[in-house]
Amino acid sequence: MALRGRKWTSRREKQLKNPFRLDGKTALVTGGSRGIGGAIVELFAEYGAKVAFCHYGDAKGAAELLEKTSSTGLHVHGTECDVADESSVKRLAAFASETLGHVDIVVNSAGIGGDCMFVDLDVATFDRMLAVHLRGTFLVTHSFFGDMLERRWGRVINIASQLAYKGAPGLAHYCAAKAGIVGFTRALSYEGAPRGVLVNAIAPGPVETELLMGLSDEWRAMKMAQLPIKRFGTVDEVAPTALLLASDAGSNYVGQTLSPNGGDVML
Repeated sequence: MALRGRKWTSRREKQLKNPFRLDGKTALVTGGSRGIGGAIVELFAEYGAKVAFCHYGDAKGAAELLEKTSSTGLHVHGTECDVADESSVKRLAAFASETLGHVDIVVNSAGIGGDCMFVDLDVATFDRMLAVHLRGTFLVTHSFFGDMLERRWGRVINIASQLAYKGAPGLAHYCAAKAGIVGFTRALSYEGAPRGVLVNAIAPGPVETELLMGLSDEWRAMKMAQLPIKRFGTVDEVAPTALLLASDAGSNYVGQTLSPNGGDVML
């Protein structure tokens, strides 16, 4: 018999009333003092999460972000960490434990840039690129993954790049690192999903950050001409994808790489 004068709401509908909220959740964001990472820190905190972030050599940016978030009553903590260094990541894990208690969500956003034609690419530059992006993603994720499995809930979000699929001249080292992150994401998702730990990635297109500004004017002009929307993206256009994957709204995404890239790669 239909109920008159009142709309019936299912239990599932109640659960999804605001599925993007992160109330009661904790998150760690690497490379979180600026750029995409900084935008994710702010958005997660605005949606109710308690957030810790790390930076490397950006004390000024970290201080500005902490001042901004604290002035609005958001729960954010910051520290320094070289994600490619195992001992530094161990200190980061201790900091996260001290400030957050445990970590529900890990966002691996730390990264470096720089273009160099392959014939001029030296071993040290290649190794550092892979160390920050790929080794760093491994070290940070490994520090928290076991606890997530035990608690049977967790989210790992890795920042890759559309260049993992497309490639680009002068960026063989960067593309290799980001392609490795995509493969790492897919493989780890098989281990996490059966126990409630969802692993996904984001592959942004070119975004207006300091990393992009570090590339040559020639490369930037070439890339902008290729984009269907004829402009670079912004960090605020990428961060909501991380919110989707971190929240209950993204609970059916497993091993996926979402691509807010302005049409640069259409898969």
